[in-house]
Amino acid sequence: MTNLKKIRLAFVLVLAAIFLVSCDQKENKAYGVFLGSEGGLDQFKDYDLVVIDAQYYTKNEIESFQSSGHEVYSYINIGSLEEFRDYYDEYKDLSLGAYENWDGEYWMDVSNERWQNFLTKELKKLLLEKGIDGFFVDNCDVYYQYPLQDILNGISAIMSDLIQTGKPVIINGGDAYMDAYCEAGGIWSDVITGINQESVFSRILWNTGTFGTALDEDRSYFQEYLEKYAAKGADIYILEYTKDEALKKQIERYCNDHGFTCYIANSIELDANN
Repeated sequence: MTNLKKIRLAFVLVLAAIFLVSCDQKENKAYGVFLGSEGGLDQFKDYDLVVIDAQYYTKNEIESFQSSGHEVYSYINIGSLEEFRDYYDEYKDLSLGAYENWDGEYWMDVSNERWQNFLTKELKKLLLEKGIDGFFVDNCDVYYQYPLQDILNGISAIMSDLIQTGKPVIINGGDAYMDAYCEAGGIWSDVITGINQESVFSRILWNTGTFGTALDEDRSYFQEYLEKYAAKGADIYILEYTKDEALKKQIERYCNDHGFTCYIANSIELDANN
């Protein structure tokens, strides 16, 4: 065998070895949001950072999962209240109205001190005792539904309290609130460390229970929102709902280009069946 043939053979063998190793190793995904899943945390082992509802997991379960190199953020719903929560009866009198498309859920009066104290003194304490790494805060969009100064101030009081724990605080959506807070002179980093935005590129068709593509004006609006706060230093996450492979590639390309982190779910239930 000539030297040239030997070199070519060695090169082919090296490429084959690289291919086999890369196929054998399953690369972890950066981010996953799992609020509708049942069962243990090991089902999320392919994700570096997971968002769960830590109320329904034990401290030991969370610490065991973290010991394998994972981060755990907990969902905390500050702007609405669901009937399945064990504290529903105690606070249902503070509801402002029904939450469209989500049966059994109601917008809450975040300006009420009783609700604020429950979130910042009881629920926050419970989640921190579980050993969570950060907060994923939902339904600050109550300000979009009820754009009142008292509502704005109530959200800000709760969010600043969460920030003072020193943990990351990711707001889910919240564009109307964040812009109003900052336009009034507030500093974004006093209330959040990052933003998760749902449905930038995709859209939930509630009448049929299927998915579609976001309207151009909606996509442009949310891209501007995210890029504005990214430029200030906020961490950006995107949560999409689609089974369209071409749309998935478009979402991933956008996130890669901007240094954002995305999770693409195939169910609005946010279970682990992706």
